[in-house]
Amino acid sequence: MTTELRALRKEDWNVWYDNLLRAFGGAVEPAEERELWKALTPYDRSIGVWDGDRCVGTAGAFDFRLTVPGGAVVPAAGVTMVGVAATHRRRGVLTSMMRRQLDDIRSWGEPLAVLTASEPMIYGRFGYGLATHRLAADFDTTRVRLSLPPGTDDVRLRYADPAEVLDVCEAVYARRVPERPGMLERRPGWERVDLLDTERHRDGASPLQCVVAERAGAGGGAEVVGYARFRIKPDWGQAGPEGVVQLSSLEAVDPAARAALWRFLFDIDLTQCVVAHRLPVDEPVLHLVSDIRRCGLRVKDDLHLRLVEVGAALRARTYQAPLNVVFEVEDAFCPWNEGRWRLTGDTKGATCERTADAADLSLCVRELGAAYLGGVSLTSLAAAGLVRELREGALAEASTAFLSSGLAPWLPHGF
Repeated sequence: MTTELRALRKEDWNVWYDNLLRAFGGAVEPAEERELWKALTPYDRSIGVWDGDRCVGTAGAFDFRLTVPGGAVVPAAGVTMVGVAATHRRRGVLTSMMRRQLDDIRSWGEPLAVLTASEPMIYGRFGYGLATHRLAADFDTTRVRLSLPPGTDDVRLRYADPAEVLDVCEAVYARRVPERPGMLERRPGWERVDLLDTERHRDGASPLQCVVAERAGAGGGAEVVGYARFRIKPDWGQAGPEGVVQLSSLEAVDPAARAALWRFLFDIDLTQCVVAHRLPVDEPVLHLVSDIRRCGLRVKDDLHLRLVEVGAALRARTYQAPLNVVFEVEDAFCPWNEGRWRLTGDTKGATCERTADAADLSLCVRELGAAYLGGVSLTSLAAAGLVRELREGALAEASTAFLSSGLAPWLPHGF
């Protein structure tokens, strides 16, 4: 087999994208959705593998900004659109693209790479560790009631066209980004993704609806303090209405606004269930429900993270307790990360430099990526035999420092 790996050219996008769709089953994508992904495709950050005039491999890397512990927003390559033609599997096509991509990301000066995996087993061998989880829920609103915090009744809700209130909703989202590790700063064009409303997205449900939460501002006007985007799928059973509220996204700047939006969703007429597929694992509404067993909770894997530059990545975040440890890092796929690194840090900042000193902890870059956002503890990884403690006490010191001191890490939307 003779193939060529090269950067994506604009004139090749349709063939390139068709190969990706075929790799994911070949479903026809609505024109509106296809055009949006074409507009978002970073041509200079995308590659393809070609066998003659046929595209047989695709991969891209969005230029994201990711919140890390401490609130800093760090450049991160959002690995995406990875697919290999079934005719060219197990021939090194994927490995060649991962090799080229990580070399490129390093040359761009981006210390992190992140992705969501169609098949999680694929990416561990390239150094990606599972860093965040998401929660799916089916709230039985005929049986579950909410206990509401003070101030909930002061929040006013109104229906609005999702496109017309996009700017004020994005302002709410932007306020939330520094608060939680794993959140993505909205890059130009990405505000349109959650507004996609094709028949494929509806799947028999209503067009996308939006409710905004408002509170009286200091000058007497109304301040938008939250929003919920959702669809309603009507249904009827022998006993009456059995409609489902399908939550797309919900953000709010304070507990009262968040509770007001959830109460609204729970109380929509002719429905008996609220379904949500992407909630943080520490979603606040779970503390307000009357019966947690009737919420149909399922935890799923989500964001996979790789440290492209170990030193720069570990310096970019803060640590919730003082630490001074030497890591022995294994990284066969990106050998520039191999070796010993001394990490010194606290809540104010960190340094991380190469050292010849004896190692305190030994681990693969994959495990370092899993622990990086603070949602996976180094202690739990050590219990699985994936982190070795070489100096007594070092594991507890590092594990405590790495954990998130606030909200659990969470990816707000896929890519």
